[in-house]
Amino acid sequence: MEVWRKLQRYGTVPLGNSGYLLPSDSMNEERLQWLAKAIRKYGGDASIVRVQSIDNISTPQLAGRFAEARAREYQELIRDLEKFSSAPAQKRAVGRLSRLRSRFQEIADVDFFDSPLQKRVGGLLARADQTRVATRVPKTMQIKPREYKNRVWVTRPRPGVDRCSSAWLIRRCIDAKARFAFAPEEKVPDGAVPFDMFHESGFGHRGDNCTFETLQKEFRIRDRRMKVISEIIHDTDLADDKFGRKEGYGIDEVLKGWARQGIPDPELLDRGIQLIEGLYHSLA
Repeated sequence: MEVWRKLQRYGTVPLGNSGYLLPSDSMNEERLQWLAKAIRKYGGDASIVRVQSIDNISTPQLAGRFAEARAREYQELIRDLEKFSSAPAQKRAVGRLSRLRSRFQEIADVDFFDSPLQKRVGGLLARADQTRVATRVPKTMQIKPREYKNRVWVTRPRPGVDRCSSAWLIRRCIDAKARFAFAPEEKVPDGAVPFDMFHESGFGHRGDNCTFETLQKEFRIRDRRMKVISEIIHDTDLADDKFGRKEGYGIDEVLKGWARQGIPDPELLDRGIQLIEGLYHSLA
């Protein structure tokens, strides 16, 4: 069953009862090599064959098979998106939309012949996302961004994914010359701005928002990639699967591994900032 799931995920189309086809490129060949190795490891038999032509199936017919397979998947996704968009606003779960977006990316990654339906689904997702972003959010007390320039920002020792991403957001969008310090809750330095601390002042978890989300909303940072990162950090930090985002779990595990190695807090924070910077550019 696991082999079959991987063949589906790779975008194969069947040939007869026991063969599967993929367009020839380095990525597809590597995937099949690993799959064949796993099959042989457990006593099965698998062979990878490069095919120049098939006597009873023309090249356009082969391409048509791949196009038909992707079309079925896109059509199913279109039905799910139309159902999502027609639901009342309060029933449009953000996590559901994120899962639909993830499914679209999975299909597009194996859409070897660029189905025209890909553009249609992309447009439906964009409209659904715009509607969600435009949804009114509760007003919070206005802050004055200029009062947060050239400040010392303090947080708890051993920074994790929320604190590292928040520090990255602070330096990129709020205070380019921010200096970061670490202190226990009861020893926050005078004049410092606490973040991700259980402190009356500063910025931390509010409602069901993680610290990154609080900073983004308080400073009114509107950027598509920032919105995606806020969802990733939320799901990783709060582990509630609200947005259906899994990308941050790997970052969190890396940070935990570095912490176990005894890396000092300032270096751990700097490394985390670099990881989030890489994540930001990967979303371009």
